Amino acid sequence: MPLPTAAFVLASLGKGLPANAADVPLPRPRPPIAALPPVAVASDHGPPTNCDKRLAAMADFKPKPTLTGPGACGGPDLIELDAVLLPDGRRVAVTPAATLQCGMAESFAAWIRDEVVKRLAPLKSPLHAVIDEDSYECRGRNRVVGAKVSEHGKGNAIDVRGFVLADRRKFVLTDVNEPKDLRLSLQESACGRFTTVLGPGADAYHDQHIHLDVLARHNGYRICEWAVREPVPPPTVAKAQIPLPPPRPLLPADPRKL
Repeated sequence: MPLPTAAFVLASLGKGLPANAADVPLPRPRPPIAALPPVAVASDHGPPTNCDKRLAAMADFKPKPTLTGPGACGGPDLIELDAVLLPDGRRVAVTPAATLQCGMAESFAAWIRDEVVKRLAPLKSPLHAVIDEDSYECRGRNRVVGAKVSEHGKGNAIDVRGFVLADRRKFVLTDVNEPKDLRLSLQESACGRFTTVLGPGADAYHDQHIHLDVLARHNGYRICEWAVREPVPPPTVAKAQIPLPPPRPLLPADPRKL
């Protein structure tokens, strides 16, 4: 049986339709697709706050726009912390510069000035810079999708890798080969200053840096999870007990020497 022609198909489909094509109603237009919210929307920082004025006495910083984003990301009074100013006029750089809420920046600068500098004194070289591994970033805790917004997402936390001294030596806070008593001293001072301290022993995400934040919790609850570890000793290899050879049999006496 021959297949229907295109003209036949069109004629069949047109049966029962209005003769005038203009009478055919058009479909309703689709509603516009809603734009996804941006990660952060910037608005003016505004005049200096009281915190900004206090921080100016102990740090070099730039005001940042207030950032707001999905969920609880962003925050007010954000600044970019470039350096901590020591009482003797020296400047300790923050590398790279950290974006933080002013209150967190104030706590961090005070910790460097009042605690870290004197505790690093046994290294016999002045503190030159702080190695910043992470500060503001709109994300969930530990970068897990769907997790509660991290304090990093509020500009309320900083991850510190270590310090650089004036003689270019690096002091890495999680390096088990650094002096243990010095690492214990820094741990004690950090846990006294910040409400959250996470490092080795907290979880695998914090094995290579120390997380610091000032999250306020019910009844002043604090978290200090930083295991100050020691080098792992090399495995001992048991010495194999090699048996001595059996004694040789006695040779018969030489009759010529008797």
